[in-house]
Amino acid sequence: MTGTVDTIAAVSTPAGTGGVGVIRLSGPRSAQVLNACFRPASGGALTDHPPRQMVYGQLLDREGQTIDRCLAFYTQGGASFTGEPTGELHCHGAPLVLALALETLFALGCRQAGPGEFTRRAFLHGKLDLAQSEAVADLLEAQSREGVRHAAGRLGGALSRRVEAVYQALTGLDAHFCAVLDYPDEDLDPFTTRTMQETLSAQEDALRQLLGSWRRGRQVAQGVPCALVGRPNAGKSSLFNALAGYDRAIVTPIPGTTRDTVEERVELGGVSLRLIDTAGLRDAQDPIEQLGVERSRAAMEEAGLILVLADGSSGWTPEDQELLERARQTAPVILVRTKSDLPPEEWAVEADVVLSARTGEGVDALERAVAERFPKGEHEVYGELLSNARQADAARRALEYVEQARQALAAGYAPDAVLSDVEQALEALGELTGKTVREDVTDCIFRRFCVGK
Repeated sequence: MTGTVDTIAAVSTPAGTGGVGVIRLSGPRSAQVLNACFRPASGGALTDHPPRQMVYGQLLDREGQTIDRCLAFYTQGGASFTGEPTGELHCHGAPLVLALALETLFALGCRQAGPGEFTRRAFLHGKLDLAQSEAVADLLEAQSREGVRHAAGRLGGALSRRVEAVYQALTGLDAHFCAVLDYPDEDLDPFTTRTMQETLSAQEDALRQLLGSWRRGRQVAQGVPCALVGRPNAGKSSLFNALAGYDRAIVTPIPGTTRDTVEERVELGGVSLRLIDTAGLRDAQDPIEQLGVERSRAAMEEAGLILVLADGSSGWTPEDQELLERARQTAPVILVRTKSDLPPEEWAVEADVVLSARTGEGVDALERAVAERFPKGEHEVYGELLSNARQADAARRALEYVEQARQALAAGYAPDAVLSDVEQALEALGELTGKTVREDVTDCIFRRFCVGK
């Protein structure tokens, strides 16, 4: 694990030219380093000003030559994000300016920060727990409003508080039993099997609900894979482009134009969708189109939502009916009648949505239909959902141990034997927030981060 006695620095804004480029420092010598390379316009040193106050001045290189006129501030350890002295330089966002600034900081004794090292130091200093640390990366990667809100909620501790409530209840159970056993002469409330059963049952329910949030959390974090399927020229690529907001897929009146799946992330009805445009499903003779059809069928098998598109101007066909029935056996389905701007033909079924990708008519109805297929939890609180497979695995193991403990108690096992399962559950819950997590797991988690966070 990286030590925290050194001072690290990195550019924390995206690569490339921009209006502002931010360089972050963290470590015991942050303020001294900034004093050595930054000259406030008002004179004196940066640390003559109050902590966290932006100061205007000159950034100097090793020879004392001006690199940039910029803003800087420093923060004392207890009040900083990482829990140690930090500082920032807000420069003009020219790549060469930032490179020269870093070169100066390294010459003054800083070293290049690794991926996620600022957030890792915050975790090591107790400023964030592990669930909150992962929320930082979730927030940076969020691609929907729901994703941002849930990541911000986790960063604020919503998931950690939910886990901590179960952790404290199980810890209290364990501690009470140990106190009664170790101090029989003390005036302690008796330890009863009934009380233990009630506590275990309540925490089993809480863990089952927590684990159940993983499906919704996965939808928010990763997006729902949504396949657009239909016969050739049903309007799949036109709708795909309309929802994506630009011409992502090729659209022509020639059947079989789409030969491969095309994917785009969109938000529809408050749901993050990984929209997949597929080749028209038919018995293709062209080997390339045939490969595209096979990939379309595979996309449909893996989808969490299927939009079955049928051309409203050409009438309902047996092929449409067969496709609809196949889709309904795979995932939630929305039947979309397309090309509503053209003269309609008679249909044998009622569509869920009627729209025109060309005019945009009916897209609002599609949004409502998507939202209905993926309703939010009745009492869903932003940030309380499990957001990744690591968290879900820890919650699953905690639930299994609590179930084992309750079943063992009901079978007449001695309480001390039952409590060994309780302690295993506590170990698993500790992995969610980092109380008991292994170093190799934290290494893996923080490698996901970009440099500068």
